[in-house]
Amino acid sequence: MSDYSTLHSPGRRSALAALAAWGAAPLAFAQDKPFPTKPVTIVVPYSAGGGTDIVGRLMAQRLSELWGQSVVVDNRTGANGVIGSSYVAKAAPDGYTLLMVVGSHVINPVLMRSLPYDTMKAFTPVTNIATSPMVLVVAANGSYKKLPDLLEAARKEEVAVGYSEGQTRLTGELIRQSGKLKLTGVPYKGGAPIMVDIIGGHLPGGVTSVLTALPHIQSGKLRALGVAADQRMGIFPDAMTFKEAGLVGVESLNWYGMFGPVGLPDTVVARINADLRKVTSDPAVTRQMHDQGADIVLTPPAQFRRFLETETQKWAQVAQRGGIQPE
Repeated sequence: MSDYSTLHSPGRRSALAALAAWGAAPLAFAQDKPFPTKPVTIVVPYSAGGGTDIVGRLMAQRLSELWGQSVVVDNRTGANGVIGSSYVAKAAPDGYTLLMVVGSHVINPVLMRSLPYDTMKAFTPVTNIATSPMVLVVAANGSYKKLPDLLEAARKEEVAVGYSEGQTRLTGELIRQSGKLKLTGVPYKGGAPIMVDIIGGHLPGGVTSVLTALPHIQSGKLRALGVAADQRMGIFPDAMTFKEAGLVGVESLNWYGMFGPVGLPDTVVARINADLRKVTSDPAVTRQMHDQGADIVLTPPAQFRRFLETETQKWAQVAQRGGIQPE
């Protein structure tokens, strides 16, 4: 019998098929192993110690405990989050490089003429994790004791208000538009320098996140005058909502959300979303976030995407009304 007939005999084909199946088994098993099977990096494109970093590190710690894998935070700062976001946009869509950002992520396209990525197409939304309203703060020993004090002054003369990034800038603009005020925005490279200048008497006030302002409010150096939400906050109940002071429509929630690169598999998205829901359902995590002025808001990916679209449209309209052009 020739070699040809032996090679192609039914018995030989069955043996080869069995051998191939056996050889592929380890690969199939590896592919079926649940995510994650190695360390995960959460890129925070802002400075360490800020609100996003605080939330990112808390999530990293809890996910690491749940997954039994190292989850580390990588602060890649610069260009209002663009540098770190660009890094994630170019990463492999396997779930091992994630992005934690705030509301300015979808405001950047409104204020920046050129970005190295398409914000709505370059990332896979995983979930919104928490929200916290923007606040207007002043020096505790200053002349503004209540929100109406500052608003009355700003109707008569120019009042400088510091901002550090897209959402704080447009929140200040929204306040100006709603109250027809003479507010002058003063740009800063971060929330911390704003707090320093207000405390030092070099700046009348500033718009910032609760997480940034809270330590200074608790120390008695700053006073929260206004809360950009529909109700007052328990952590500083004396701070009025802008609606209470007669300014309609001044709502600005600083949200903290997680993304992956575009193309992140649905199974991985679902796993991360479900596991974040698990860790944030822990009363200790909920309490820790609440004590820092943030509320847990876990949403399905599709709902999060719709929210992002709405936020982009909202702030684009604010910029358009204020004549603010992309730079």
